[in-house]
Amino acid sequence: MTVLKAIFVYFPLFLLLSCTKEAPKNAIPVVATPIPSIQASELTTNDKGLSDMKAVLKTVHGNIVFKFYPKKAPNTVTRIIQLIQTSFYDGITFHRVEPNYVVQTGDPTGTGRGGSGYKLKAEFNDIPHTKGVVAMARAMDPDSADSQFYFALGTLSNLDGKYTVFGQVVEGEELLNQIVVGDKILSLTLEK
Repeated sequence: MTVLKAIFVYFPLFLLLSCTKEAPKNAIPVVATPIPSIQASELTTNDKGLSDMKAVLKTVHGNIVFKFYPKKAPNTVTRIIQLIQTSFYDGITFHRVEPNYVVQTGDPTGTGRGGSGYKLKAEFNDIPHTKGVVAMARAMDPDSADSQFYFALGTLSNLDGKYTVFGQVVEGEELLNQIVVGDKILSLTLEK
């Protein structure tokens, strides 16, 4: 065996093996436990079709609370819940504010072109765009919705049947008019 082989083969192996350390016998193992995803089909609803579960969106202006339409947009509701459970929306800005029209968020890049990387098939439904409706933003392709959504700031019948409506604001609707471009979602959580 040459000295060079000892230096370049066995010495690094020795270093690697000598740096490992057993955990103490009383150590608690750390195991990543996936968050069980809630499916839209598991949500109970009221007579208007709104879920008992609610989403609480915290802003510097206060809390905006909305409920889901799990029977009208089951895949969209399931995906939004998954994103909320992973804290995807926390810290994301409102990148689009059109007075008397919409307030839009959900793009981690803040440009209006980003998303989570998972496109959703459109679930257009018969829920009209009235003030406080929560719906998916999309590009020209009907099946291009991802993580971006908007709040309607008034009656927008020109959008009816063209965008997936998946929720309705039930508290804090007046706060929608206070949001400006650049405001952040402090947190978006679920409550039963």
